[in-house]
Amino acid sequence: MTRVYVVATLLIIAAALAASLVLYNQMPEQIPTHWNVKGEIDGYGSKQWAAFLLPGMLAGLTLLFAALPWLSPKHFEVDSFKSTYWFIVLVISAAMAYTHGLTLWAAVSQTPIDISRALLAGLLIMFGLMGNVMGKVKRNFYVGVKTPWTLANERVWNETHRLAARLFVVAAIVGLVALVPIIPLPASGITAFVLIMTAALFPAGYSLWLYKKLERSGELGNGKTAVEK
Repeated sequence: MTRVYVVATLLIIAAALAASLVLYNQMPEQIPTHWNVKGEIDGYGSKQWAAFLLPGMLAGLTLLFAALPWLSPKHFEVDSFKSTYWFIVLVISAAMAYTHGLTLWAAVSQTPIDISRALLAGLLIMFGLMGNVMGKVKRNFYVGVKTPWTLANERVWNETHRLAARLFVVAAIVGLVALVPIIPLPASGITAFVLIMTAALFPAGYSLWLYKKLERSGELGNGKTAVEK
């Protein structure tokens, strides 16, 4: 599946660039680039910058992700979960391209769209998809919940990522429900944001608690790797 994910990522980059090129002449000189929690436009940018920034960032980010496996130190190789790694790259790329698509829509379409809800929905779906594979991520320096305690102990890493996987999926589901149109902004937007931040930050605190718990009980050595032994 790795090759499929890589090809799909490259196609997403090409599609984002193609969309900008096709719609470029239809864009006004200044297009919306930022919205507040109420869904109101509060920032504009030149079309030259807004049309090509995200496709350029996508291309650069993909090159970086392609280089990271080679840069990985021994015993922390990305290659140990290569398919999952490239799935995560694909999900991130799709989320960025989706954001770019919404920006282009706001620039050229006469049909109004609730950008704030749409952006948050895309972010929540990204979190949910990443959560679905988070438990498969092995210890590394680039992807996952990278705290001193998860990197120091394999058991802490594994249990923290199992928790993160559940939290990401739950946050995505509950957050998407909170974004239904009957719940007004900014309440629904704040709810979704709080869920995302909780799912992202709570596992870091959990990793510290679990590490200290194992340390006190003398079980910490059970999760050491060959590097530590």
